Amino acid sequence: MEEINKTANVRFFFRPFSADPTVQVVIFVAFLVMYLTSLSGNATIAVIVQINHSLHTRMYFFLANLAVLEIFCTSSIAPLALANLISMGKTPVSITGCGTQMFFFVFLGGADCVLLAVMAYDRFTAICYPLRYTLIMSWPLCVELMGGSLVLGFLLSMPLTILIFHLPFCNSNEIYHFYCDMPAVMRLACADTRVHKTALYIISFIVLSIPLSLISISYVFIVAAILRIRSAEGRRRAFSTCSSHILVVLLQYGCTSFIYLSPSSSYSPEMGRVVSVVYTFITPILNPLIYSMRNRKLKDALKKALKKF
Repeated sequence: MEEINKTANVRFFFRPFSADPTVQVVIFVAFLVMYLTSLSGNATIAVIVQINHSLHTRMYFFLANLAVLEIFCTSSIAPLALANLISMGKTPVSITGCGTQMFFFVFLGGADCVLLAVMAYDRFTAICYPLRYTLIMSWPLCVELMGGSLVLGFLLSMPLTILIFHLPFCNSNEIYHFYCDMPAVMRLACADTRVHKTALYIISFIVLSIPLSLISISYVFIVAAILRIRSAEGRRRAFSTCSSHILVVLLQYGCTSFIYLSPSSSYSPEMGRVVSVVYTFITPILNPLIYSMRNRKLKDALKKALKKF
């Protein structure tokens, strides 16, 4: 009972990146610029797809939903991270607030990973079965796949978050991170966390390896189908529609695998914090840039929209 009371009263703080206030302000400005750039870039893609009828296709439906997921996922992290940066790590967060942030980050991040696998299946169907594409990828199925991504993210996030926040937190309350990341929070628990680390590894393996395997299998068939295209222009266009997705997958899965699938004995809080900056702030900026730069229809729609203003 005493441990439960202690845990209920815990207030977490995030360790500053630097003890120098000037450096903290510089990092704060950098994070703020990245956050606003991410919001504007992903919001632009979502809005352009919505208002441009020529983009009301299956591929752009998934792309717009990916952009919306990126907005919410980054927004679950950025406000508290910015508040702690400007306050030199003196902004407290309750255990309930920390658990809520953790839940939404894992929920949205998991849905993001599943959605990337769905997008790979969409490209596989479009390239390997072009004549049956609209029949196979019907709009009801697209909506179900999108909903399924959210449901799977929720089902993976909820039990893990509950499991971790049943741990007792007694003494140390400084998280060596800029948000409530699971490995960083577990390091503060004053109890045996082997079961929790195993559960985190298993769920991370499910969220990352299974979708990545499906993506890899899809692209084996996609590449084989593209190589059978006789026209050089046809091959170029087919590769162009897939290359953006491949780049996003490499960024997303590479960083998250480094954090969640590395052995706990080799986990470095400092390196974990740096890599987390990449996939929580930098990757959401790169996603709209990658898609807009490598997608002619999206670029043309964006140019038309800008001319109207």
